[in-house]
Amino acid sequence: MRSKYGGTMKANLNGVIPRLRFPDFDEAWLSASIRDLYEFKSTNTLSRDKLNYNGSGIRNIHYGDIHTKFSPRFILAKEKVPFVNDGELSVRLNVDSFCVAGDMVLADASEDVDDVGKSIEIIDLLGERVVAGLHTILARRIGDELIVGFGACLFRSPAVREQIKRESQGAKVLGISPTRLAGVLLPYPRKPDEQRKISDCLSSLDDCIGAEIRKFDALKTHKQGLMDQLFPAEGQRLPRLRLPEFRGSPDWVVRPLGELVDLLSGYPFEGRQIVADNTGERLMRGVNITEGAIRHNDEIDRYYQGPTESLEKYRLHPGDLVIGMDGSKVGKNSALITKNDAGALLVQRVARLRATSLPKINFIFHQIHAPRFHAYVDRINTSSGIPHVSAKQIKEYPIHSAGELEEQRIAGCLSSLDAQIAAQSKKIAVLKRHKQGLMQGLFPAIELKSP
Repeated sequence: MRSKYGGTMKANLNGVIPRLRFPDFDEAWLSASIRDLYEFKSTNTLSRDKLNYNGSGIRNIHYGDIHTKFSPRFILAKEKVPFVNDGELSVRLNVDSFCVAGDMVLADASEDVDDVGKSIEIIDLLGERVVAGLHTILARRIGDELIVGFGACLFRSPAVREQIKRESQGAKVLGISPTRLAGVLLPYPRKPDEQRKISDCLSSLDDCIGAEIRKFDALKTHKQGLMDQLFPAEGQRLPRLRLPEFRGSPDWVVRPLGELVDLLSGYPFEGRQIVADNTGERLMRGVNITEGAIRHNDEIDRYYQGPTESLEKYRLHPGDLVIGMDGSKVGKNSALITKNDAGALLVQRVARLRATSLPKINFIFHQIHAPRFHAYVDRINTSSGIPHVSAKQIKEYPIHSAGELEEQRIAGCLSSLDAQIAAQSKKIAVLKRHKQGLMQGLFPAIELKSP
């Protein structure tokens, strides 16, 4: 069976077969293109500034919330969905513009190929009026071959996601149109009972993941609240909450960060000496740095094969603080170097901060990996191109300092919370990997020819 866009289903006589089946189901699956199972409806182009959370009336699904907040199974009672500002929908809406149960709403744009075409399925709207907004595609079921709830799993299955990614277009920002989406093949079991079994299974797992994410968010909120208490507010010299043994100690002081650390910007390595295999010296690039942690995988790790005699000052030590100096998350991507990354060479557009002691750099890290520093970078970044921050601007950032023992106690307290947050993040990642593996078994594979 072949799609218009070159996809061939793994077939067993007349249909497609998943690797994992629930008992009592052995029929081959069917497959059809999106255009055969869904029809596209109109959406609006309302930006965030035309929405609010305190009004009433029509609610609006924004593509950014599909990327970051909404569950694959969209139940209005469980989501925070903004209202449309009064007067913004000046044209009378067609009844087909309002979402109904079973609708798929897809985000049609993303900087990340893994997120382009990310989708939710409307499950329950509590009788309220909800529309699909800016950068979304609204697809409505034709008939009832797919039960309500199955689309949420189907559109996020590996085979369907891979097709959507292949159909996306663009350079910096990737997008997908209804026209290109229409030819994507959807494999599905004929029997509603099998669809329901799959939906219920994955929905239960989503609920479990959601519960762990809420715990993760609660830990982060608790940490931020504690930091607001333990560090002086802007313009103040004393924190609102001071540890008992330090009450009566001298006021805190504010100094430019550059007076407390040695800051070094990375080296501009030549591209011809950089390779993707691990035969050279590991490089620490901006893409390796995330919000609070260093990440590695085969897609982003790079190695240097040239001479290193003159590059020793660019080697990272345990306890160094690295900050990504450009990109969409400039200022937010910062992390401490552990022994696992010690020895890596620092690449340009990454700043390395080194203090006289580990407790000192830990104390500084908690002020860098914080909303106040992020706001500072946003405020000074006036570039119309790629967002960036300079070494000079990092050095000028005002840092609060206290006595050595007080700093050590505060850093230890916050680092303990960070360890709990990291453990919770790993727990979520394990559950997500389990779900991904389950979906690979519950949905058939699709062999795609190269374009």
